[in-house]
Amino acid sequence: MSDRLGVLGGTFDPIHDGHLRVAEAAQASLDLGRVLVVPLHHPPHRGHDPFASGYHRFAMVALAIADCPGFAATDVELLADGQSYTSITLRRLRAAGTPASQLFFITGADAFAEIATWHDYPALLDLAHFAVVSRPGISASALRDRLPSLADRMIMVHAPGRDPGGRAPRIWLIDAATPDVSSTEVRRRVRAGEPIGDLVPAAVARYIEHHLLYRGSVGQGGATQRALNPPER
Repeated sequence: MSDRLGVLGGTFDPIHDGHLRVAEAAQASLDLGRVLVVPLHHPPHRGHDPFASGYHRFAMVALAIADCPGFAATDVELLADGQSYTSITLRRLRAAGTPASQLFFITGADAFAEIATWHDYPALLDLAHFAVVSRPGISASALRDRLPSLADRMIMVHAPGRDPGGRAPRIWLIDAATPDVSSTEVRRRVRAGEPIGDLVPAAVARYIEHHLLYRGSVGQGGATQRALNPPER
């Protein structure tokens, strides 16, 4: 098994098939031995707290990845105080013994297109490789033109299992088909009483139903539901 560690961070409010397909594409393309899924405590890009509690979001992640070989969930960021930043997560993993050459932060092309707005940019690009996977509306390959200042760090992955070797941290671009799903749409459907089985793993859909999450009121879901909120990928 490869020693390379992939890291997928996110609010996961809730986790959905888009998250999973992005992580699986990165795992296959870069021969990642493990993929660590990290629910965040208080993501800085959101203007409000997550709708579901950290407990529920972690439980849904654990259910979603139960059948994903090499995947594991961690509550390291949920237990930390303050806002969750990618650079802090990566530094924690580095301090625990994972070198930058073996660490791959997984993200969608839509999120990476805004990398200049991330905390501790551009220093965080030296903390790990970045595995950037296409999302509906923006392909990974398009990032060269969108982010010309980073183009010399970008490498297209043309075949599964391409070996990054001992290179300094790079930006690995992975063009792969991923479903057009967002957590916002999942929550909207739940509020509207519409099915979500085509958006999330079956175990997650059952969990949401059982715990009455995202129903539009304060309760077991944790936070008050809000009708207006930005899309999350």
